[in-house]
Amino acid sequence: MLAALAAIGLILLTLAIWELVVCEGAHLGPRVVIPLYDLTAHRYDGIKNFDWEWESRFLGEPLRAITGELLDPLILDVGAGTGRTARALSLGLGFSGQVVCLEPSRRMLDLGRRRAPFPWVCWLRGLAAPLPFESGAFDVVVMLELLEFTPSARESLAELQRVLRPGSWMLISNRVGRHGWWIRGRIRSPQSFARLLAELGWQDVETYPWQVEYDLVWARKPWRDEVRAGGS
Repeated sequence: MLAALAAIGLILLTLAIWELVVCEGAHLGPRVVIPLYDLTAHRYDGIKNFDWEWESRFLGEPLRAITGELLDPLILDVGAGTGRTARALSLGLGFSGQVVCLEPSRRMLDLGRRRAPFPWVCWLRGLAAPLPFESGAFDVVVMLELLEFTPSARESLAELQRVLRPGSWMLISNRVGRHGWWIRGRIRSPQSFARLLAELGWQDVETYPWQVEYDLVWARKPWRDEVRAGGS
């Protein structure tokens, strides 16, 4: 009897470590994921070990280029963490727009406000779905290293599309590294992710290798006439 209880306890402990450490609570929803990020917020930048030259090249420069012809472009960064996107935009030639950083973790948000204290950045607390914004409010939406932690990838992607202006762009990461496959049911191959985006009406999907664990994916919301013709 004691051996059986010990075996059950070991199995439960293994499952807990797998879910909370390896999967970062992904299958348990925001009520678990957000407190985990609150607990580790002070170590987040150290864990990520950001290379800001690299971040500027792969995040800041493309975002500046795609918004360069717009007057006062408005970018939404969903799951902004400690201000990764804003900090990447602050490097190089500068950015002549505004960034709304949406972050659900209070401690991550507090750190982000301190580490990205730029006058063109606004910080708000909120989830990826539903997004607390009007439809067609943004020129670009960014969501990095978050989709696998949302309860529904389809709902989150639909919300990102909703708040974009027609013809505007989304920049999102797709987890592809071998460690990510431990997050069962939340990871898609590049081909599967491209199919999902197409099913949801995204156009001009382009995938680029980015990190060991992630690809970067650009996708465009259709123009009004295309949305109407597609029945979306």
